[in-house]
Amino acid sequence: MYINQATDYGFRAVLYLAQKDSPELADAQTISRHEVIPIRFLLKIMPSLIKAGIVKSQRGVHGGYGLARPPHDISLLDVLEAIEGPIALNRCLDDETLCSKQASVHCKIHQSLQEIQEQLAGELSRRNFADLMD
Repeated sequence: MYINQATDYGFRAVLYLAQKDSPELADAQTISRHEVIPIRFLLKIMPSLIKAGIVKSQRGVHGGYGLARPPHDISLLDVLEAIEGPIALNRCLDDETLCSKQASVHCKIHQSLQEIQEQLAGELSRRNFADLMD
């Protein structure tokens, strides 16, 4: 299981915006160059981050991107879910009717994966971008 490349780029773009010293917005070219993110890819992921309320954007001469919330209010889980959707280690955890054994209620594997998924989501939600700046 891998976090996809778009999410990795999303993490890097958000961290870049969190670390900016000035309140000025950053244009896509600057983010792309500093974080070594292909511009086409950056422009594809930014709308997901905007829709999730993580990043804000402004058009125009003085436009660009900035954080919509303080870095301590943005977790790794927020960015991951904005780009990839909710974490689901197995399809039966997302929808119990997809259990091929029709036993998700008493399936030991289901219960174990559910616990692991909750722990993973918990750890990702505890890691915020203010912590990453230290």
